[in-house]
Amino acid sequence: MNTYNSSKKKHVKSYEELEFTDDFLFCKIMENNVDLCKELTELILDRKIGKIIPKGPQKAIEITSDGKGVRFDVYMEDDASTIYDIEMQQTNADNLPKRMRYYQGMIDLDLMERGAKYAELKKSYIIFICCERPFPKGHRHIYNLRTMCVEEPTFLYSDDACKVVLSAKGEENDVSEEMKQFLLYLTERKTGSEFTRRLQRQVNEARQHKKWRVEYMTLLERDEKMREEGAETEALDIIRNIMKVQHKTAEEAMNLLSFPDEKREKLLAKLKV
Repeated sequence: MNTYNSSKKKHVKSYEELEFTDDFLFCKIMENNVDLCKELTELILDRKIGKIIPKGPQKAIEITSDGKGVRFDVYMEDDASTIYDIEMQQTNADNLPKRMRYYQGMIDLDLMERGAKYAELKKSYIIFICCERPFPKGHRHIYNLRTMCVEEPTFLYSDDACKVVLSAKGEENDVSEEMKQFLLYLTERKTGSEFTRRLQRQVNEARQHKKWRVEYMTLLERDEKMREEGAETEALDIIRNIMKVQHKTAEEAMNLLSFPDEKREKLLAKLKV
């Protein structure tokens, strides 16, 4: 008898296990501590920025009629009308260049939808903080990416679209000691600077935040329901394919696979609808 294997569940952290690098806590801490968010942005860009005007929790931009869009981790604007999007990336950043291209496009489309002309498109920074190495052959801690002309590399192509990638696994001596301490904090939880100690204090306080805990648990329940629905859809597709290719009835197709009785009855009911 064949055994149906759905996707193996990954470990889901309890609220008390969350760290600064976990998306939920990263967003909450940055949204509710504008001073820390501003300081982190200045640390990354190595310069002062204007007064921050937050755009709300995980700003969503939906452009297409079917609701496809993007939800940014930290999306903000300063008083010089510069837009900043900061994303925390815990795992390997597959297709990072195209993800950044997509994010940039959604930012620009959102501005155009709100009436901006081409000349009025704002300067923007898309920043990815990567806990793993973002580029297989790269050994830097920081990558500042700009559009350039291949034939004239020194030609200043000013589209005001700036992209920055941080790598906690960098090896070059290319950032300040404070930045090295921040990147070390991401991977080893070491608080070797005043800034990282302040971040960790916020993490400790956040773990005691009852409202955020309830919100996190609600999101987990929603995600689990979506995973179950996805696994059920996959199982139904497999069974229907067996019925079509091998000319089996629903019961015969189910007998070729191994499901718990409760799941079996539920799938059979859906197949007969």
